[in-house]
Amino acid sequence: MKEEHAPIRGRGAAGNPPNRFEPISQVRDSDWTDPEDPAPGTHFLKDMSRSIIAYNDSPDVGFDASVNPYRGCEHGCIYCYARPTHEYLGFSAGLDFETKILVKEDAPGLLRGELSSPRWKPQVVAVSGVTDPYQPVERRLGLTRRCLEVLVEFRNPVVIVTKNHLVTRDVDLLYELARYEAAAVFLSVTTLDGDLSRIMEPRTSHPTRRLAAIAALAQAGVPTGVMVAPVIPGLTDHEIPSIIAAAAGAGARCAGYVPLRLPHGVGSLFEQWLTQHMPERKGKILNRVREIRGGRLNDPHFASRMKGEGVFAEQIASMFSLACRQAGIVWRGPTLSTAAFRRPSAGQLSLFA
Repeated sequence: MKEEHAPIRGRGAAGNPPNRFEPISQVRDSDWTDPEDPAPGTHFLKDMSRSIIAYNDSPDVGFDASVNPYRGCEHGCIYCYARPTHEYLGFSAGLDFETKILVKEDAPGLLRGELSSPRWKPQVVAVSGVTDPYQPVERRLGLTRRCLEVLVEFRNPVVIVTKNHLVTRDVDLLYELARYEAAAVFLSVTTLDGDLSRIMEPRTSHPTRRLAAIAALAQAGVPTGVMVAPVIPGLTDHEIPSIIAAAAGAGARCAGYVPLRLPHGVGSLFEQWLTQHMPERKGKILNRVREIRGGRLNDPHFASRMKGEGVFAEQIASMFSLACRQAGIVWRGPTLSTAAFRRPSAGQLSLFA
């Protein structure tokens, strides 16, 4: 039987579904729950990883190497495809994912060491490939900024995708890399509806703030685009033209999109969220998701998972293509260059030391 909980203000998930790798799970008895209990706080745990650059061989992902200063994400987006990664750590994909954040305190030093190695082949690094590098704790810890400082030292190209206006704090570093055609930033905009954003992605920046971030970065000379992701059929797909137009008006030069993906336990979390927040639309939305996912809530196949299939997927693609043409922006981001890459000598001080 599914564990049902009331929505929690400021959180995407309302509970912790069982970890698919663990034989035992804890179930909260609703009779023992104080309705006046405060929302669960966030706990930050030290991550002892001894390497920082992760590699993937997925043919449908636009990068091969990524740096993730954090594991888990306090933004709390209910639809986040990365939620199941927390299960590998012994946690749940639900509340645990957004309240138990692992922090890689040694990330900048590890990155410097790996870029210094002759084994490193200069290539684009995505920051981050899994969770948002500008989630709220970054304002205090600055790990993403310190990693960017290292990338500037080496002039190694970077691409960033974020939902947080905090990225504008690092415009000085991003501009320095952009001078060598080595930086691009995408602001992820799921909806322009602030009320929907508040319950669906509760600790992200308001949509207007994300558009403001696009404007600030573009004005500073940093190549900037918009990522309409995820596109949720039956809920946000109709907003594609308005999102693209608003982003282009703010200065976005390019755009991308990804239809909703619900791997592993994210499907049940999303279903529960729909039951809590929009029960009258739940059936239509889930049916549309199944339409683009071969009758299921998730399609893991490389050939179709990032674009969907069927009539509704084709409609989304056509709507996106038309919106880009009308806004005068291109589908894909800029081609970044590794031509300026360098390995600073051992005694050379960083420009930002």
